[in-house]
Amino acid sequence: MIDVAGPALSAEDRELLSHPLVGSVILFSRNYQDPGQLRALTAELHALRSPSLLVAVDQEGGRVQRFRTGFTALPALRHVGHAYDEAQSRGLALARSHAWLMAAELLACGVDFSFAPCVDLDYGLSTVIGDRALHTRAAAVGELSVAYMHGMRDAGMAATAKHFPGHGAVVADSHLSLPVDRREYADLESDLRPYRLLCENGLAGVMVAHVLYPEVDALPASFSRRWIHGVLREELRFAGLVFADDLSMAGAAAVGGIVERAQRALAAGCEVLPVCNDRAQVALLLDGLRVAPDPAVHMKLARMRGRPTFDIPALRESARWLHSSQALADVSAPPELRLKGASA
Repeated sequence: MIDVAGPALSAEDRELLSHPLVGSVILFSRNYQDPGQLRALTAELHALRSPSLLVAVDQEGGRVQRFRTGFTALPALRHVGHAYDEAQSRGLALARSHAWLMAAELLACGVDFSFAPCVDLDYGLSTVIGDRALHTRAAAVGELSVAYMHGMRDAGMAATAKHFPGHGAVVADSHLSLPVDRREYADLESDLRPYRLLCENGLAGVMVAHVLYPEVDALPASFSRRWIHGVLREELRFAGLVFADDLSMAGAAAVGGIVERAQRALAAGCEVLPVCNDRAQVALLLDGLRVAPDPAVHMKLARMRGRPTFDIPALRESARWLHSSQALADVSAPPELRLKGASA
């Protein structure tokens, strides 16, 4: 999975995207101007190859929303958790509405999937996670993330839970360094609980974190066969597609250069290897990596292909879009200030 330079494809982009090892594209804010431009870009991306490249984005809401102008402003997932605390049924409905609207708007513009939901627990330690987390409690994150996955599925999009097995209990940001979580395996059960529920409900994708758990394995989770094969595949019975986190991140550098990172991630069980914001690393990897085609992986990739049911005008006229957008606007609005003793 690679990125592209701007809002339209360059000749260099097209050449790299034609490489047989490239199967998907991730978009960023620099690739977006408005919904019409995005629709043209995704149409061109899909037309480049057969079967077509998958197009992905990080569109969680809050701080992590790549497309803004022309899209609904999505509240951070922490707002969904707060609604759950006020009324469990309302929180679950809001999670489903948030997910459906996010997915439906992306699908209408030709984006196949978003890397969502974030199911890390909020331990109050990780600033890079922070309000991206649904809740502090594993049971709440589990229920809310399953509702979120079903909302995405209602719209025609497969969910990808992240960052397995959990990024919420470390201070360091894996974009900048390798976080180390020194808990014993038994103490990680809370972090794994949402994944158990999601896997039981047919989760299609998981993104694995560049986080080291030295009491479990000497390698970061994204390069660990113990985590990916032993825990995710065998213990949790996950049958979907495994994404590494971005291999160009500093948290991945501990295992070597870009080709060695890719080789070790594949050996551990990762099936899609994002390499973002470093065109030189992409070129090195495509030149140096040798991988035999795997029909099973291609079948899992096919499950990630979006199934849009609306174009943008029809979507915004639909009753569900109107209801969902109002629900999200209500939860995003600041509470009304009432002074003690003020008349109603």
